[in-house]
Amino acid sequence: MHVTIVGGGIAGRTCALSLHAAGFRPRVREAARSIEAVGVGINLLPHAVREIAELGLADELAAIALPPHRLSYRDRSGEPVWDETLGLAAGYRWSQYSVHRGRLHLMLLAAVRERLGADRIRTGLLFRRAEQTPHGVRAHFLDRVGGTTVAEDTDVLIGSDGMDSAVRAQLYPSEGPAHFNGVHMWRAVAPYPHLFDGRTIVVAGGTPGAKFVAYPIEDPAAKGGEALMNWVLEVRHGVRVEPLDRVNRRIMTAEALAGVANWNLPWIDLAKLVERSSAIFEYPMLDRDPLPRWSFGRITLLGDAAHPMFPMGMNGGSQSIVDARVLAWCLAREPDPATALHRYETMRRAAVNAIVLANRELGPEAVIAQAEARGGTLPVDEASALTNNYKELAGATADQVNSHASWTVGRM
Repeated sequence: MHVTIVGGGIAGRTCALSLHAAGFRPRVREAARSIEAVGVGINLLPHAVREIAELGLADELAAIALPPHRLSYRDRSGEPVWDETLGLAAGYRWSQYSVHRGRLHLMLLAAVRERLGADRIRTGLLFRRAEQTPHGVRAHFLDRVGGTTVAEDTDVLIGSDGMDSAVRAQLYPSEGPAHFNGVHMWRAVAPYPHLFDGRTIVVAGGTPGAKFVAYPIEDPAAKGGEALMNWVLEVRHGVRVEPLDRVNRRIMTAEALAGVANWNLPWIDLAKLVERSSAIFEYPMLDRDPLPRWSFGRITLLGDAAHPMFPMGMNGGSQSIVDARVLAWCLAREPDPATALHRYETMRRAAVNAIVLANRELGPEAVIAQAEARGGTLPVDEASALTNNYKELAGATADQVNSHASWTVGRM
């Protein structure tokens, strides 16, 4: 069976590795002309780390990432609202990892090239359209280097091309632009001394547009030393302009300093953090409405192309990795491609759509908003139930992650 993956991001490369482990030799077609180590931080939750480990990349991931031990939700003034342990300390058999997105991309790229061959992933191919034939799919790409049109025949086409998926746009031509909630995220990394124990993810403020997030993504050399700190500040601009400008605007230091001036968090010097940041970029907070269907015959969607979500609960990338593993498992188990894609969708779509909607209601970060609304912390049982209910919805409790059957299949 020939499988073509449109999009060579985290989900697309994980899908390629999963398909290879099951005996396939997929092709990856990426629109970007080159693949570089760009971006800021990302968290991989234990349910995603398990899948990376089962692909034989546990050591490679551990070498580039930091395992946080604690998640600390705090109010607008920086006072604790709810803390919980993470990863191994929380009873999972796998760690949680905070990692630079660019390093994760390069790690996965190296594994794809080593296992599948460098020729199986091609850059500079922009998806244009696809039509289904009696025996498969013919996909058409624009070669962005030569300017020519390239047509490829395949048995299965997987759209893993992100928030603005061209494959999704063909399946849903009237959908329109992504949903913008009015919030922009200023994101950057900077060398900065330890926060707390040097292994803590901090989320302060429970209102979209008035939130600060920080966590280290590089293992510090010594206690009290400096780490590479990922940080995010959410802001709302006074006037909402349509259509939304999707260029990731660079924020100058003076503007960023003005943005943090009305924050006073006792455990971090935000001005110092801003001044140490080499580049700060602005990203709109976007999602899309859940779809009633992902798979049409031999074409399906994966990751952000299928279920882009607001970044509450640190779940988007992790759910995409699980998608990839389940899809490969289904294609290996079902001889008929359309049946396999339908089975994959049945196993994943309703559950992930529920996460998209939960994230619109703040996901687990609702614990901060509810505490602020009451003027203090929530009762322990109430806060625990709120955050645990979200984990259960995401298939991410320790019991769920530790006990579910493996998605690994023997090579065909």
